Amino acid sequence: MSTMSVFNSPLLLGFDRFEHMLDQLAKSNGEGYPPYNIEQVSDADIRITLAVAGFFKEDLQITLEQNQLIIHGKQSEDAGRIYLHRGIAARQFQRKFVLAEGVTVAGAEMDNGLLHIDLLLPIQKKDVKQIEINMKGSGQNIKTISSPNNVD
Repeated sequence: MSTMSVFNSPLLLGFDRFEHMLDQLAKSNGEGYPPYNIEQVSDADIRITLAVAGFFKEDLQITLEQNQLIIHGKQSEDAGRIYLHRGIAARQFQRKFVLAEGVTVAGAEMDNGLLHIDLLLPIQKKDVKQIEINMKGSGQNIKTISSPNNVD
């Protein structure tokens, strides 16, 4: 059974990357650990905050792969400890966020068991461009755009 994509319309050109991002989100696991907040700090700044109590800076890794921000945490086991009761499990996690094109990571910091990751949103240009319409046979040269793979 094939699924119909909302991006199959001939009026939506160049949205194949966006469709791929939505597929990535749908395939990502729905685990709720660790809990997180996403807040709009200003018009151009977003902060992701993850509750990572019990993790040290060395237990966490933040990577940016293409358009995915990946936070990975793995607590190391202390072999010297003997637990009479263990209610706090040493667990690992991986949390992924898909970033829009142009979003950059400004930095990350730990504070009282919270990992803060600051993102910068691109400034939206509000350009309006008038496209000139040429008459066929008017003698004006019309430029064609070719892909880098095509050789003239």
